[in-house]
Amino acid sequence: MKVDIERIRAGASGAEAAGFLLADQQALIHQQGWLKMLAPRAAGGAEMPLPQVVRLEEAIAEADGSMGWVVTLCAGAGWFAGFLPPESAREIIATPNVCLAGSGAPTGFADTEGDGYRITGRWDIASGAPMATHFTLNAVLRGERPSAEPDRMVDRRSRLSWCRPAQVVIEPTWRSFGMKGSASHSYRIDGAWVPASHGFTVDPAHATARGTLYRFPFMLLAWVTLAANLSGMARHFLALAQDIVAVRRQPPASAQDALARAALALQGARERMVALLDPGLGPGRKGRMAASRRRLTRNCAKLRWRWCWRARRAVGDIYPYCGLRAAQEDSEINRVWRDFHTASQHALFTP
Repeated sequence: MKVDIERIRAGASGAEAAGFLLADQQALIHQQGWLKMLAPRAAGGAEMPLPQVVRLEEAIAEADGSMGWVVTLCAGAGWFAGFLPPESAREIIATPNVCLAGSGAPTGFADTEGDGYRITGRWDIASGAPMATHFTLNAVLRGERPSAEPDRMVDRRSRLSWCRPAQVVIEPTWRSFGMKGSASHSYRIDGAWVPASHGFTVDPAHATARGTLYRFPFMLLAWVTLAANLSGMARHFLALAQDIVAVRRQPPASAQDALARAALALQGARERMVALLDPGLGPGRKGRMAASRRRLTRNCAKLRWRWCWRARRAVGDIYPYCGLRAAQEDSEINRVWRDFHTASQHALFTP
């Protein structure tokens, strides 16, 4: 899929001022079908190979961090359709302008009631909440004994589920100094009932879609796609820094060399990660996919810090060369700098 960089960037400052993605930005997302790219083909999604997803999400984040983040988080929630009953998955993905927002933190409670659950709780940081057509949630089942799930996302006391916006109250809590357009607000549910058929388990053994994409570990998928956003924002920052350094009257002699080194190091880390993804996640034998998953699992810790560290170091090393222009709140490079540092505080990137 081609990314219309100019159209995305044209709305970036307006989205920051408004605190949510503007109508034209949302229209572009839906026109391109980006929020369906990880959903199963059988449910009406694109079921795009993960290497292609990573490259696309990096490109969107390079155009604008807030849009990239919303697309990544909401498309990632669309991946859950591969673990839902097929009829529920088709119903959700067929929704006009479908957008799933939510949280995986088990900060709510579920009480069994009839053939469903009574849900109460509050969840933080649901990126794209104002445009959501469905919300996902993770609630602790009261009275259940803990037992770790294979992917460590939840324990068996908790239950992933989905509900409709009418059952949700959005609380406007997102006040970060960056990523303002992501509208990553909190939401709460006050005793809403959801049927048991809305529940799902994120585990390859429980996938209802047949594609290899749904045999991929959730935490690795989350980390790789979010890391692509950091990489995209860092690339945008370096491009803007290059323009600033080029017009400075007396740029430090080391500036161009530093820019070249930072860009090369970031590109190298990115290529190593994508090279690991490529071999086993396209069409092919299950054995290749399993081998790729083992390689990723084995190398994840090292690659996680390498890609993120390279992005952080690139932005940190080059910022001083940009002068006061980079410190002006209304400058593009300052917005990108703030977006990058806000995104980098995600729990998956902190020690």
